[in-house]
Amino acid sequence: MRSLSDPFPRIILHLDMDAFFASVEQMDHPEWRGKPVIIGGETRGVVSTASYEARRFGVHSAMPMTTARRLCPQAIFVRGNRRRYVEISGRIMAALQDATGLERLFGPVEQLIPAIKARVREVTGGLTCSVGAAPVKFLAKICSDINKPDGIYILRPDDVDSFL
Repeated sequence: MRSLSDPFPRIILHLDMDAFFASVEQMDHPEWRGKPVIIGGETRGVVSTASYEARRFGVHSAMPMTTARRLCPQAIFVRGNRRRYVEISGRIMAALQDATGLERLFGPVEQLIPAIKARVREVTGGLTCSVGAAPVKFLAKICSDINKPDGIYILRPDDVDSFL
């Protein structure tokens, strides 16, 4: 429980990049934008991620690649580029390094989150993310999935019971 003298309740943000590996590939290969892209192992591997275009065909993470190929044979299948994903992730983490405590500087979370999303888009060259805000980590993670892609969902402490 927070102190009555503290005007800012504790809010945790969870930032989730939208179809991260696939989005990086589409950014690096503009001719793949708007097309189903599936990142994963060879035939015996699993899907690491799928673009939203591939998800429309029922493809999702952790699905066997053979199933993904059956559901979406027209997809662009990519083994992935770990080095590139680490590079982009590093940019994101560097941009977010000072996010802790920013609500006290920038005001309500409704103003802070769009600023963070804009900064992520800037440092990644245009990638989108979804952000969930809640009083505890696991609820913030759940909230980040609610309005995907490129969404925001804020769960206030007073609304936790009804949300659950």
